Formats: sequence, structure tokens, C-alpha cells
Amino acid sequence: MKVQEIAKNIYSVGVSDWNVRNFHGYLTQRGSSYNAYLIIDEKIALIDTVKAPFTEELLERVSTIVPLEKIDYVVSNHVEMDHSGAMPKVMKRCSNAIVLTSQSGEKEHKLHFDTSAWKFQVVKTGETISLGKHTLSFLMTPMVHWPDNMVTYCPEEKILFSNDAFGQHYACSEYFDDELPLDVILWEAKKYYANIVMPYSSQVGLALEAASKLDIRMIAPSHGLIWRSHIDQILASYADWSKSKAEKKAIIVYDSMYGSTEKIAYAIRNAFEDKGYVYKFFDLKSNHHSDVITECLDAEYICVGSPTLNKNILPSVAAMMTYIQGLITKGKKGVLFGSYGWAPQNIKIMQRFFDESSINLVASYNFNFIPQPADLEFVTKDLEDRI
Repeated sequence: MKVQEIAKNIYSVGVSDWNVRNFHGYLTQRGSSYNAYLIIDEKIALIDTVKAPFTEELLERVSTIVPLEKIDYVVSNHVEMDHSGAMPKVMKRCSNAIVLTSQSGEKEHKLHFDTSAWKFQVVKTGETISLGKHTLSFLMTPMVHWPDNMVTYCPEEKILFSNDAFGQHYACSEYFDDELPLDVILWEAKKYYANIVMPYSSQVGLALEAASKLDIRMIAPSHGLIWRSHIDQILASYADWSKSKAEKKAIIVYDSMYGSTEKIAYAIRNAFEDKGYVYKFFDLKSNHHSDVITECLDAEYICVGSPTLNKNILPSVAAMMTYIQGLITKGKKGVLFGSYGWAPQNIKIMQRFFDESSINLVASYNFNFIPQPADLEFVTKDLEDRI
């Protein structure tokens, strides 16, 4: 990536990670980027850093604009390793810089690194730092999605450096949201929200309320493309997602050993189709849980199926249920289904995951060995009556 000036004397100096395909269990088919930004003024500020393996790339880009020792501030909006892995080398090379971070951020830096030679300045919501012609203003956004999270705003250029908020795992040679198809960018933003931010939706709502008071011309996140032409769309999407706004949509996800559970899945599909629902159908042999959870974000119903295996459920479904339990916290309706030989434990096990996620169980269907045509007809009709 070349250095890109995104506003007068403000540069994007981050890196693309073209080959990453797994981000702690989240499948990143389009790779990712670790965005960092440099503001040149009477005082010079580097906003965020990158993942450790890309440290030298970051430093090389920065040094094409300004000598590293002339950097006055390194703003650390978030200490997670994809943002701060480069910090030890950055602080060694930018030897005169002060780290601007939240109170939790200072603590977390000290837990991750040897910071004995670093200089910290803790900032709070509403505090500002003057760089000369540019000002940095800070807004704490705790638990979006770590306790230390904050965002940085430059009022003169109306740029919100939003860190993880509004990001996408997307490696590309382009920089801005109007340079690639919007539907693809919004899909990646939705997948990012569903897989990372969804459990903290109430905190997202508070952060959006606070950010609504800002005049925003550009949103520069720490992953993916910079928003400059479609800010209204991404803000509206975040507002819907944070409120768990559901469409008339059902997700049917399952794994099947010999086809019995799959037959029930099709009977469930028929019920939703008859009731006019959009439905998405996922066999876990062919689909990754991070893609499934993306579709769950705006769904009304989540239907999960597994046969009993050794008094338990299939490992693929257990992984899916663990993922659901960790990410979905309220507002969904659920259907469970499956088949069994001699131990009908599958529904009981899956229901525990639903209970932990506060998913309201609407119906469950479990058949011994192979469901007969009359059984499948019953599933479709019974579920139609319950929807």
C-alpha cells in the first residue's frame, strides 16, 4: 500500500493483510487491513498502529513523510493486538512520543508490554489536544468492544477515527467506500458487526448517541475502507443492528449424519416459505459459522438441528451453538430439531445454549431414527401454526 493523503496533511499509513483467513474463529475470505493515520502539524500525531508482523511496513510508510523521532503523540484507541502489536517498536523508534489513551488503555498496555520507558497521557471524553491547526477530541466507547475502547475526532476536517466501529475485514488496494461496490462493503461491515460487535449492541447504541452530536464528513476505521460517500448508510445500519432490528427472515442451520435431520430442516423450510419468510439454509458441512452468524444478525428466527451423537450433538453444531451463545444476547426466536437412535439428548443440549442466549424457543422436533412423511408434514403444519 502506498501512503494516501485522505485530507490535507492527514495520511493513511496502515497496511493490508491479504492472506489472513481466520480472525479468532471468524473466516475472513477477503483478508483484512490494519489502518493507521498520521496527522502533520506543529505537533505530529500517529493514530493507532498495526499488527506486530507488519511493524516495519508501518514505520517505513511513516518515515517517508516525517522522521520518526519527530512524532509527538501516538494515539492508542484500542490495545487489542491487531491494533497495538507494533507498539513496542513504534515507541522505541518514536522515542519522543507520548501515548494518548484511555485509563483502561494505559492499564492494558502495561499488561501486554514493557512500558517502563513510555510516557502516557490518559484522556477522557470531551478532552482535546491541540496539534496546531488540527485538534484531537476524544470520546470513550467502553466495551465497543473492549473496556479500553475510545475514538478520536478531528473537528477541523470532521474526521472520526473510529477504531473498530464501522470497520470491515477487507484487504484491497482502494481506500474509500465509493471506490468499490457498496453492497460488498456493507456485507463485510455487517459480518464484522455480527462476529465482533453484536454482544455489545447496547454500548454501541450509547456510542452512536454520543457520536450523533459530531459533524462527521469522514469515518476512518481501523479495518477496511474509509467512509466518505455513504456515511448515512453505515450509521443507519449500525443503528438497526444495535437495536437488534429483525426482518421477516429465518435461518435454518444444521448438520446431519444420515439425512434424517436434513429432512426435518427441509420441512421447517417449507413452513417458513409458506408463511412468506425469507429464509437462509446452511448445512454446516459446507458453511462456516461466521457466515451463518452474519445472516442471524437481522433474522427473526434461528433454527438449529443436530442428531444425537454419543449422548451429545455433532461437533459442527456444538461449535455453531457456542458461537451463537457468545454473540447473540436477546430478541431472537428459536426452533430446535433433530433425530436420535437410543438417546434423545440432542434437543436438551441445544436448548441450554438457547437459554444462555435468551433465545425464545418456539418449537422443537425430534424423531427416532428416520422421520416418516407424516412426521415431516406434521413439522411443517405445526410450525406454520406457531410462527
